[in-house]
Amino acid sequence: MKWIKTLLFFTVFNQFFAQGWQPMGSRSMALGNASVTINDVWAYHHNPAALAGIKKLAFGVSYENRFLLRELQSQGFVVAYPLKRGVISVGGQTFGYTNFRTYRSGFGYAMALTDHLSVGVQMNYHLVRLPEAYGRNQTVTAEVGFMAKITENWHLGFSVLNLTRNKLSSYQEDRYSSLLRLGTRYHVSNKVIFLGEVEKNVDYPIRFKSGIEYSPAENVYFRGGFGTAPIEFSFGFGYHWKGIYKLDVGSAYQQIIGWSPNLSFTVQMK
Repeated sequence: MKWIKTLLFFTVFNQFFAQGWQPMGSRSMALGNASVTINDVWAYHHNPAALAGIKKLAFGVSYENRFLLRELQSQGFVVAYPLKRGVISVGGQTFGYTNFRTYRSGFGYAMALTDHLSVGVQMNYHLVRLPEAYGRNQTVTAEVGFMAKITENWHLGFSVLNLTRNKLSSYQEDRYSSLLRLGTRYHVSNKVIFLGEVEKNVDYPIRFKSGIEYSPAENVYFRGGFGTAPIEFSFGFGYHWKGIYKLDVGSAYQQIIGWSPNLSFTVQMK
């Protein structure tokens, strides 16, 4: 059993490593990471255009322990500040452990072009440290995103990470993978939101993701999500108080490897 888990670990390890990107924020994770249209402060990590709707200073921190393995811990933060026109943002994320560590940090800008269309751009600095294979590699990548409001209840989002396909090493043309995401968000009612998304990492098969959020009472939220390739279920809940503080908790479950608990705390100034 131990060698099976070891093999699975390195399979997952390689997949995470090749992406050079990790979703952040427990709300997103509980919704199966179908988050390209979610317009909270964690949009910094999912679609820079979705930050255009931020009206006041917001910031947050997030933590995930992937498959309960200390080697697959991920921490992140984000800050968004609205200007007279547009929103600027900064953020960062680290993933891995002592012998393998990735860092990603950057800054972005989002603005509304019209009442129905927003755009966002972001520059990211990446650092990968894997002494036995790549040593220390660093690069800068670009990201762009769009958000469209079709109706008051229906939104579409699209983002592209690593437009330039930057190289990681010369070995077998290793690169920081590009990631394309296209998704939708539909408000079924004041209490229910449905999300769906298609994700394509150029190095892996297409992923289909979906999520649903239900608010039975003011400031209380229950969430569930589902993703393919690999199949993964997720769930979580959130509680907001004083209109400022947001605590979100959740977990994802992969049938073979197990649980991935996550937690995030956000402050959204009034």
